[in-house]
Amino acid sequence: MEGHNLDQIQTGDESQTIARRVQRLTLHLIAPIAVADYSNLQLLTCGGRAKKLINNVNTGALSDYMRGKYRDIQEKVYDYFNTRPDLQTPIEISTDQHRQLCMRQLTGLVKEAGIRPFRYVLEDPAKYFAILEAVGSVDFSLGIKMGVQYSLWGGSVINLGTKKHRDKYFDGIDNLEYLGCFAMTELHHGSNVQGLQTVATFDPITDEFVIDTPNDGAIKWWIGNAAVHGKFATVFAKLMLPTHDVKGLSDMGVHAFIVPIRDLRTHQVLPGIEVHDCGHKIGLNGVDNGALRFRSVRIPRDNLLNRFGDVSRDGKYSSNLPTINKRFAATLGELVGGRVGLASSSVGVLKIAVTIAIRYSLLRQQFGPPKQPEISILDYQSQQHKLMPMLASAYAFHFATLSLVDKYSVMKSSHDDEIVGDVHTLSAGLKAYVTSYTAKSLSVCREACGGHGYAAVNRFGTLRNDHDIFQTFEGDNTVLLQQVAADLLKKYKEKFQGGTLAVTWNYLRDSMSKYLSQPNPVTVRWEGEDHLRDPQFQLDAFRYRTSRLLQTVAVRLNKHYKTLGGFGAWNRCLNHLLTLAESHIESVILAKFIEAVQSCPEENSRAALKLICDLYALDRIWKDIGTYRNVDFVAPNKAKAIHKLVEYLSFQVKNIAKELVDAFDLPDNVTRAPIAMQSEAYAQYTQFVGFQTQEATAANT
Repeated sequence: MEGHNLDQIQTGDESQTIARRVQRLTLHLIAPIAVADYSNLQLLTCGGRAKKLINNVNTGALSDYMRGKYRDIQEKVYDYFNTRPDLQTPIEISTDQHRQLCMRQLTGLVKEAGIRPFRYVLEDPAKYFAILEAVGSVDFSLGIKMGVQYSLWGGSVINLGTKKHRDKYFDGIDNLEYLGCFAMTELHHGSNVQGLQTVATFDPITDEFVIDTPNDGAIKWWIGNAAVHGKFATVFAKLMLPTHDVKGLSDMGVHAFIVPIRDLRTHQVLPGIEVHDCGHKIGLNGVDNGALRFRSVRIPRDNLLNRFGDVSRDGKYSSNLPTINKRFAATLGELVGGRVGLASSSVGVLKIAVTIAIRYSLLRQQFGPPKQPEISILDYQSQQHKLMPMLASAYAFHFATLSLVDKYSVMKSSHDDEIVGDVHTLSAGLKAYVTSYTAKSLSVCREACGGHGYAAVNRFGTLRNDHDIFQTFEGDNTVLLQQVAADLLKKYKEKFQGGTLAVTWNYLRDSMSKYLSQPNPVTVRWEGEDHLRDPQFQLDAFRYRTSRLLQTVAVRLNKHYKTLGGFGAWNRCLNHLLTLAESHIESVILAKFIEAVQSCPEENSRAALKLICDLYALDRIWKDIGTYRNVDFVAPNKAKAIHKLVEYLSFQVKNIAKELVDAFDLPDNVTRAPIAMQSEAYAQYTQFVGFQTQEATAANT
């Protein structure tokens, strides 16, 4: 009887709920347009009646701390394009039109706005990357085209060449007279650069190199700037030298060569070179990607970029590096700037997407308690669960990539071998981790904005399509993570041989003691908020996981090596290795975030950063809670406490979400999505599709 009554009560409650929902949906459908007045609709302050851990955020101070000394140059980029509506990329544009617009944008930036990015590639790399992030925010095709011109083509000339190359090409690259390409990737080879098949054979009779594409698989593919605008290409090819033995030719490994591809005066493609258009792409259609085939193209011997290896007039090879592998490593080591730039630019994409999604979620109202006003969709826990950890990640990645840029700048000035190795691994890991995370987040942001996220004018489609290739170029993410794992195993081995460890790897010193010792049966059960928000606990958890993954994969590799050999063992443990690399990069990101929190000079901003840092750390722990439970690092009661605290911190971050995205300091002309406008968002959105404001309608009638 009691059970029957309970069923009746439940059925009655459900009926009331359904009726209320139908009534509310009916109102949405039949409400006359004239009633709606969107002109003064502002972003809502959600959770106003809830108790806040932080009452207000000094947005200006936080923004100053984040953007630092390069804020002015970014503002100069934003202001220039804001005053040139003719250079702003429309929503619908053909591939040919987009390519020409992108070229005009780059020319305007350099020749009208007076911003010369190439000068900072060597002098101040951090400033160059700040410009690149701002330019990418205007149009990511423009960011990539600028990167091809200055970081890849220009960077290869000044980093792989010597003084004679800088003297001859620097000014032309700087002022866009010498537009160029970076011709590394081939149809059959991308990530495996040592397997490239294009050849450059030295002819001692004419003192020239002869560039050849020996088969279709060696056609240079996806070469930015090649299809329309490029006049030169840095071509990566196997250097072949004549010998006097039966072999005939000696392979000296992959080197880089400057190859003119178009006439400087007529812009006609030069003899022996075929250029074909790679066509319309998923995204980045403002970049003219092309394919190149070389048929006995002759270039002067001086066009060899000879910093790491040279050929004399009589065909003798010389290098201060003794082996092909060492020369190859040094060559690629000088090209890591592309990965640094992609990691930094990917964070810029994430900031824009998060800003649009959060501002719309504050603006949009839907449902709510009976007989009360509707609430913003960011007041729903499910929306907080989607967006607040993402906002925390955007901050975490910002500080991690800033640290990488600083380390890269030190590397460029010091040429310290230890820092070179550190930057190589960190740039690979951060580029892979950040771009993969951003790619997934773009879809989540679109879904979080419902149907309005599907409108092209609100940018998620363009952002998603343009960013998607970030996971592939400058190194496929899966390959880059394997490089991180390989370096971790190398450091792990060196630890037992008494070698020194770079600062980034210091925690590995304790991998066999502190982090891999039996977890303390007391601390595994601690569930107090002070303990869980202690940065030392958070770092210990991240590093424990990384160290354990490192130890276990080393054991597994050793076991499988005996039966499968090196390649087979690696392939058998590949997923384990990728997880190890991601875990290590997460540890680095958290460590840099904690440092940034502790270094923040303004108390209010520091408190806000501490809140989102805790959310970043605990959300990551919760997402991999199975690992911590399986090894008894976290007891069941502690796991539950972590889950509850993540939800509570998401709620608290939601209360200051508007201020946190405002601190990114992205003006409306950069975010551009109508649903992300800081005022009159609905008015701008309706005007975009053709509706007049009510005032204008009334005046016309």
